[in-house]
Amino acid sequence: MSKVISAKQSAELIKDGSTIAWTTAGLCGFPEEVAAAIEARFLESGFPKNLTMTHSCGCGDHKTRGMNHFGYEGLVKKVIAGHIGEAPKLGQLVADNKVECHLLPQGVMTHLWRQMAGKKVGVITKVGLGTFVDPRLQGGKVSEITKDEKVKLIEFEGEEYLYYKTFPIDVAVIRGSTADERGNMTMDREALFLEALSLATAAKNNGGIVIAQVEYLAKPFTLHPKRVKVPGVLVDYVVVAQPENHMQTKKTFYNPALCGDSKVPIDNVAPLPLDERKIIARRAAMELKANSTLNLGIGMPDGVASVAAEEGVMEMLTMSTELGNFGGMPAGGLDFPATYNSEATIDHPYMFDFYDGGGLDACVLGLAQTDKEGNLNVSKFGPKVVGPGGFINISSSAKKVVFVGTMTVGAEYEVKEGRLHIIKEGNIKKFVNQVDHVTFSGPYAYKAGRQVVYVTERAVFTLDDGEMTLIEIAPGIDLEKDVLSAMEFKPKIAKDLKEMPKEIFEASWGKLKDIMQAK
Repeated sequence: MSKVISAKQSAELIKDGSTIAWTTAGLCGFPEEVAAAIEARFLESGFPKNLTMTHSCGCGDHKTRGMNHFGYEGLVKKVIAGHIGEAPKLGQLVADNKVECHLLPQGVMTHLWRQMAGKKVGVITKVGLGTFVDPRLQGGKVSEITKDEKVKLIEFEGEEYLYYKTFPIDVAVIRGSTADERGNMTMDREALFLEALSLATAAKNNGGIVIAQVEYLAKPFTLHPKRVKVPGVLVDYVVVAQPENHMQTKKTFYNPALCGDSKVPIDNVAPLPLDERKIIARRAAMELKANSTLNLGIGMPDGVASVAAEEGVMEMLTMSTELGNFGGMPAGGLDFPATYNSEATIDHPYMFDFYDGGGLDACVLGLAQTDKEGNLNVSKFGPKVVGPGGFINISSSAKKVVFVGTMTVGAEYEVKEGRLHIIKEGNIKKFVNQVDHVTFSGPYAYKAGRQVVYVTERAVFTLDDGEMTLIEIAPGIDLEKDVLSAMEFKPKIAKDLKEMPKEIFEASWGKLKDIMQAK
């Protein structure tokens, strides 16, 4: 019997008060056709209502797609997610205190699906200690009406841990490439595997249903068993999507290089222009060593990949993304978190096993706001809530953590004659007395003996004895006028304060390979 139904029929399966879990990473892996059908049903009939939406990663295009389909009062009662910054309509309801919201570490969310699948009690981990998900702070709650507890502080054999509780899933909506009429699903054309298998198993083993959105339909018993990522026994319904509702990334319908079907040259990637972003990327790259595995965040951090390609050192590094890709070069902009020329793609939860266990030699992540103790905030700014994504898992487990960003917001720069010139100072300081939200705990990192470096266009800092310490300033920059006055607090200043390497402010550099090999 065929399991194929229409998107409209899939929406009619959703009952009021249901908890719906989604595979997603931006728009990678997101079942857009099913989401749009649920939105259309609600706008037409007012049903379903009071839903709980849960997903581990960011989901949306900052406009109308992804979780933005559910940005209506009455449709959603609660969100349990790793990130909602890409869904401003839903995020506004959270900020207006009209929707309950827990934002938890992305890796913990993926491991929760696996624990639910096996009917385990939950996830017990040190990930999140000292951050806003620690119940001694906010416990992951980001709206005033959110009252229930999802995280508990426990002690086991004399050490502190966080216990993240499981919760029931009524519907899992997953995505793949091809399904046969029995529900067996492949993921050949997907950029990522995500947590499709874990999520489907979690829903089925807890009495829920599984809806799979795919591009193509096949006859029963025609798919190669080793290509099937989710077996038909776990899939209740199959929805065949229209092409426009099955995008590989936020901007790309299909690129074979993003799913391993072809390889593209990356040595001829256009170099970054010589500006503050390139200066920061070059200095951050100097913290890397040969034959290391690293993770790069989106935005400013992905400039490190461009610099590595320009400097010809890509083969000396193994780039990875928390979503499951090893090797190659992470795609930037709206194609993130896909990867060009990935060497291996694994399931989302397994990558966080690798990360949480200390597999990362280094990570380069964005710096939005930091303070004297080295705490970092990338998850909440005033009423605007975005969430941590994979930031907490990655930054709390990598052997070396490099944060990158400009010192202020809105500044204008010019790089010429081997110097940085500040044309106009920014109007918002990033180095503040106390961060608005703790997404990375400086004290916990210091206690764990982790190497932490903060790289900006005009200065470099590190954690020394648990205190933000200035170790380098850019050539041509005045310490008092351009660095200290751009901060709300005065950092500790290293006795041997150095100048940032002059060469990284020149048009041509060419020294990264030697620096990495010397480490």
